[in-house]
Amino acid sequence: MKKKIAFYFAFYLAKISIIALKMIKRDATQFPGKLAITLCPDFLEKIGKPKTIIAVTGTNGKTTVCNMIENCLKENGYDFMDNQLGSNTNSGIASTFIKGAKLSGKPKKDLAVFEIDERSSIRVYPYVKPTYLICTNLFRDSLMRNAHTEFISNMLSSNIPKETKLILNGDDLIVSNLSPENKRVYFGIDRLPTDTDTCQNIARDIIVCPKCDSKLEYDFVRYNHIGRAHCTKCDFKSPKIDYEVTKIDFENKTMTIKHQEKEEQYDLIQDNIINIYNMLATITLLQELGLKQEQINPVLSKQKIVDTRFSKEKVGNIEVITQLAKGMNPIACSRAFDYVRKESGNKAVYLLLDDLHDAANGSENTAWHYDTDFEFLKDESIKQILTAGARYLDTKVRLEMAEIEMEKVVCQREELSLTEKLNLEGIEKVFILHDLYAMDLKNEIKEQVKRKIQEEQK
Repeated sequence: MKKKIAFYFAFYLAKISIIALKMIKRDATQFPGKLAITLCPDFLEKIGKPKTIIAVTGTNGKTTVCNMIENCLKENGYDFMDNQLGSNTNSGIASTFIKGAKLSGKPKKDLAVFEIDERSSIRVYPYVKPTYLICTNLFRDSLMRNAHTEFISNMLSSNIPKETKLILNGDDLIVSNLSPENKRVYFGIDRLPTDTDTCQNIARDIIVCPKCDSKLEYDFVRYNHIGRAHCTKCDFKSPKIDYEVTKIDFENKTMTIKHQEKEEQYDLIQDNIINIYNMLATITLLQELGLKQEQINPVLSKQKIVDTRFSKEKVGNIEVITQLAKGMNPIACSRAFDYVRKESGNKAVYLLLDDLHDAANGSENTAWHYDTDFEFLKDESIKQILTAGARYLDTKVRLEMAEIEMEKVVCQREELSLTEKLNLEGIEKVFILHDLYAMDLKNEIKEQVKRKIQEEQK
């Protein structure tokens, strides 16, 4: 009885806090849930939950996949709750349940879509049991947050509920071995002409067999540890793929997905391999949920990657492209660098990679620089690199170690005066690579670049 009273006291107080926050024009993203959990530690267990819960986790791509899923569901008439505007931790998820609950504590909707931080699994999955859980990938991440992939994968496997059906990236040997007793389906992409036999990246998070510790032999490598592999000493190998991209037509912007011997064509929304994986994860989940190609493709084909992740704008005869390259995340930065070097035309590249939270308050650990493939920026098509911020000298050292000609590099502490040094002569594309917590800075730099282009092309 006392526990029941504690739950309702926490629930109603949290409901009141949402109204109070709206009155002072504040977003009720984390506080109501944090308040409820503080007052009632098992609040997430007691709050009413929808019949079907879709969860998305992984190092990179969580937000993009959630956005794609939600857009498709919405266009197909599904009504659901989500934490799109809130936190992906236990307090944010609790806030979503509180907002979406009747006064009885029961949910108003039968479906929920949640982005869930990997490290929050220990505080979420004992109470919230997803019907479906997508894991996009697992890579080394910030040393202060996610340490090493073995740490994160063990945390996930130890906490994912047994009844949850897993939708896993079969081209990621770490992800594909999560919670081996759970039901699962795998998505993946067959060998592409751009794939290699050996890894070109500095970092690779799985090189030995997790069963017998023998060295793995890769059938092909896409990037880092993404690809297909097998062990020469035991039966460990990449899994059989259930939803497989068998062909990508970059010219016509389509991909072909094979499932149960049936092939279907989908329109690409972007040619970046990361977002092709994100699309594939979304399609796999939606088909498992019961949606058909004709319900999914028309919606996905109109999908745009949110501006916080990627944007492209033509200013005069120069393209200005912004792309998320998470600071302290070596794989995300390496993928951004690789995308830049493979784009056509002469480029100038801004590196705004500082995590501004870290720069202001956190660690000065720059080890992630040395897991990041700065060598990809040593390309003839990249005519200028402009970098600034609290770690600008660390970035300069890393660029020098990558043997990039320092005559190409502008490196200074002050970010907002960086565009004064931008040289647009012969430039066809300007890339602004930015951290997740540098959106305001990215937007200001973008406006500066646009003004400079307009002034010089008058």
